[in-house]
Amino acid sequence: MLNHEIDYQIFGEEMQYVEVELDPQETAIAEAGSFMMMEEGISMETIFGDGSQQQSSIMGKLFSAGKRLLVGESLFMTAYTNVGVGKKRVSFASPYPGKIIPLDLARLGGRVICQKDAFLCAAKGVSVGIEFQKRLGTGLFGGEGFIMEKLEGDGMAFVHAGGHVLERHLVPGEMLKVDTGCIVGFTGNVHYDIQFVGGIKNTLFGGEGVFFATLRGPGTVWIQTLPISRLAGRILQYGTGKRKEEGSILGGLGNLLDGDGY
Repeated sequence: MLNHEIDYQIFGEEMQYVEVELDPQETAIAEAGSFMMMEEGISMETIFGDGSQQQSSIMGKLFSAGKRLLVGESLFMTAYTNVGVGKKRVSFASPYPGKIIPLDLARLGGRVICQKDAFLCAAKGVSVGIEFQKRLGTGLFGGEGFIMEKLEGDGMAFVHAGGHVLERHLVPGEMLKVDTGCIVGFTGNVHYDIQFVGGIKNTLFGGEGVFFATLRGPGTVWIQTLPISRLAGRILQYGTGKRKEEGSILGGLGNLLDGDGY
């Protein structure tokens, strides 16, 4: 691998950002919209794909970048290169409240599977692509969407998770059942699948969806408490609906008393 060896520091509690330190000619790559600030001496360049396919043919580059469209990402990324003298720093911010998870791919088997909107930034040379599903049903019925991204290489990558993050180490054969939206990522040796939640009560009235993911060890998984889909859904509910759950005994009068008319 030809991953750049970047240093980093994470700041903040609920709204974190990661500061990446670049030696001369070192490069970090990031999704559009994650940039926060940088020092003088760092150049920005839009690149096709993730920058890990420099030696590939044009068809190879098109195929690699095109796969990113399947997970809702742009064909292009931004490369930040230290073209100055001495160390320079560039920072990338979290898009919503949660935690930034540093992933040393060299120590994690060279491959991590993550949610399609979790990737924040990485050392140049880390490959960011799509994880093809083993079953057709996985991609079609995975709750918030179980089409995953894969990060491959031996450098540092950073992903973002919502709310609190649990890192769980699974022993061989140990299985964890998780809401699909609560999965941030897992190492490449973890076996994953989608299972149907049986029972008419769960299907019609459970409120948690009818599918969940199964993760079987050995390997490491990262779980988030606040998927962005839940946060967005709750904001939409409060912004467009009548809040019947507030002051449920008073009903409409409760909304009137706290300043909400009809």
